[in-house]
This record gives sequence, structure tokens and C-alpha cells, in this order.
Amino acid sequence: MIQSMTGFGKASLQLPTKKITVEIKSLNSKGLDLNVRMPSALREMELGLRNRIAQKLERGKVDFSLFVEITGEETTSKINVPIVKAYITQMKEVIPNGDTTELMKMAVRMPDALKTEREEIDESEWAQIEGLVDEALENIQSFRIAEGVSLEKEFIIRIGNILRLMNEAVSFDGERIANVKERLRNSIADLEVNVDENRFEQELIFYLEKLDITEEKVRLENHLNYFLETLAGTEANGRKLGFIGQEMGREINTMGSKSNHAQMQKLVVQMKDELEKIKEQVLNVL
Repeated sequence: MIQSMTGFGKASLQLPTKKITVEIKSLNSKGLDLNVRMPSALREMELGLRNRIAQKLERGKVDFSLFVEITGEETTSKINVPIVKAYITQMKEVIPNGDTTELMKMAVRMPDALKTEREEIDESEWAQIEGLVDEALENIQSFRIAEGVSLEKEFIIRIGNILRLMNEAVSFDGERIANVKERLRNSIADLEVNVDENRFEQELIFYLEKLDITEEKVRLENHLNYFLETLAGTEANGRKLGFIGQEMGREINTMGSKSNHAQMQKLVVQMKDELEKIKEQVLNVL
């Protein structure tokens, strides 16, 4: 079963003094393009998180965000008492009769009046965060699988359309060959010259062999079946499906260049249109 590279996963955890939220978004990309946003206090754990995400998601443009919201009385910011006192002392020299309360309000707005103490990471709390990340990863995986089911249904429809159009085009092959023969005989007749009939038949056969699309039909049919087989595989196969799509395009283009028949060329254009829609969606497959 295929997976889409497009997905979204979210998980939240309420601790005694804080709420932690993890969000993961992903879009299609040739490789893994991972952007991580998290509080600076947790940065030393970033490498481990990156490995965890890469192992699970494999490919895609991934935005990972970890938010910590303080919901209790706990705070890492504290008043830098010596600095604030120094500011007040200096301001009293400028404003001897200034109100102390007002001077205090001014002092705490000055640079370095507040200091932020680095919060040590609690092991049990980090274990809970890791569990939260795993939950968000499972959620985005579920999203990707659901998107993959939709993509698979569309691919099956498009492949079926190409096969139907190919068979319809091939049904005109007898008429096309008859028209070519008639056109060539009429051209020879218009020249009003004597022609060796045996030599003419040999040249005609040689010419018609160049217009034969039997090999293209067989190869395209094989590619269509291989695409469906790969689609049903269990491994990540977006790149492989892309390569098969390229091979399908070559056969369709060759059929178009050989099909000097208006109705066949019209069907070839429709086949190309179906294939382009497949290629667009293959870019989203993991």
C-alpha cells in the first residue's frame, strides 16, 4: 500500500505546570527536508528527535514544532536584584525626590533587569515528551496512509483509462494500414510509370514495418501492469513509480509519432493527458 508524503499529525500533553504540544506537517520533496522548532532548553535533544523523525517519515518536506506553554506558577525568569537596586540608586541621584514605586517600575524595564535561568531537563518529563512525539508521528502516518489510499484509487482509474485508450487506438490499426497502402498506390498511379509489383510490395512491407506499433503496445501494456504491481507493494515506491511513468511516456510518444491517423493521434493525446495526471500525483507518493 502506498503512502502520501502529505500529512499532518498533532499530539498534546498536560503536565502539572505546563502544556506541551507537538505538531508535524509534511509535503512532497525529493528527499527528507526537516525543519525543527523547539525551545532552546530542549535543544540538546534535537539530534535524537531528528533521527527519530527521519526513521519514521523517510521523505518529504517536514516541519516539526514542539511548543511548551507554562500553565502554572512556574517561571524561569527572575528579577536580577543587584542590577535593579543599582538602577534605582542611579535614578535617585538624578531624581532625589522620586517615588520609589515608580522608580522600581522603570528599573525592571531596563536591560538585564530580568534574568532567565536555564531549566534542567527532567528525564521523566523528557520520556513523556518522546512519547508525545511518537504519538504525533503515528498520527501523521495515519494521515499519509489515508491519503495514499485516495492516490491509489486514482492511479488505478488512470491506468485503466490508458489501457482502454491504447486498445481503442490499436483497433484503428487495420484501417490505418489500409489507408497507407491505398495512398501509396494512388501516388504511384499518379506518376503514370511502370512499377515492378514485387519490388513495390517489398518496399511497402519495409515501410509499414516502420509504422508498426505492436512492440510499443506490448511494452506499454507491460509497463501498465508493472505500475499496478508496484502500487500494491509494501515498500516505499514513489521513485520507482516515477521511473515506470517515464517509460510509459516513451512508449506513448513513439505510438503517437507512428500513428499517422487522425483518430489514433487523438487517442494518443488523451493517453498523454492521463499520464501527466499520474506523474503529478506520483510526486506526492512516499
